[in-house]
Amino acid sequence: MKIALVGYGKMGKAIEEIALKRGHEIVLKLDIDNQHEFTKENLAKADVAIEFTSPHSAYNNVSKLLEWNVPTVCGSTGWLDKWDTVRKYTDENNRALVYASNYSVGVNIFFEINKRLAELMAPHAEYDVRLEEIHHTEKKDSPSGTAVSLAEQILERIARKTKWINEESDNASDLVILSERVDPAPGTHIALYTSAIDDIEIIHTAHNRTGFATGAVLAAEFVKDKKGIFSMKEVLGL
Repeated sequence: MKIALVGYGKMGKAIEEIALKRGHEIVLKLDIDNQHEFTKENLAKADVAIEFTSPHSAYNNVSKLLEWNVPTVCGSTGWLDKWDTVRKYTDENNRALVYASNYSVGVNIFFEINKRLAELMAPHAEYDVRLEEIHHTEKKDSPSGTAVSLAEQILERIARKTKWINEESDNASDLVILSERVDPAPGTHIALYTSAIDDIEIIHTAHNRTGFATGAVLAAEFVKDKKGIFSMKEVLGL
């Protein structure tokens, strides 16, 4: 498979390493220094594009890739205020897109555990719930996309929580997300339920970027010959 990397930072390089190990070819590496190469002609060389950039550039990148009919795997977070526009375009024009806030196989299993735990805890109002996340200082969005996904999964299942908030709160209906940025920290996410009697917590800790990169390449392999919008749930068959 021929892959174009849109974004060649630490994640892009980790994806390249995994892709090459799995027998794929990198035909284009795009970064801030060679944006003039981000053209329809160059992307036509690729079977799939993997986009990992930043919140301020992701929407434009994904829009162009879909316009040029390049199956796309997007891992950038912080731009989902424009998600409805992208989803509508993808559906109406029969394009192919995988989006996930986190491509780690372990994190996506963690998502399923988080949903189930929230369902089990929903009837037990004596437990409060909060989220904590730790990332490296280069992480541009806060809270992380993964933390927001975890929060939304909890809000869908626990009616006493009505919105998430990225700071401490005395309002019982707020789902607190506490974000910390320290180095080195590829990523830790905690869902913590506390009561006067006991605590329950689930934790996912990434040791490096390999898990995220592997998931992104698996997503590229999955979407190459498909049409539609997919998540890691479909990629992993969860």
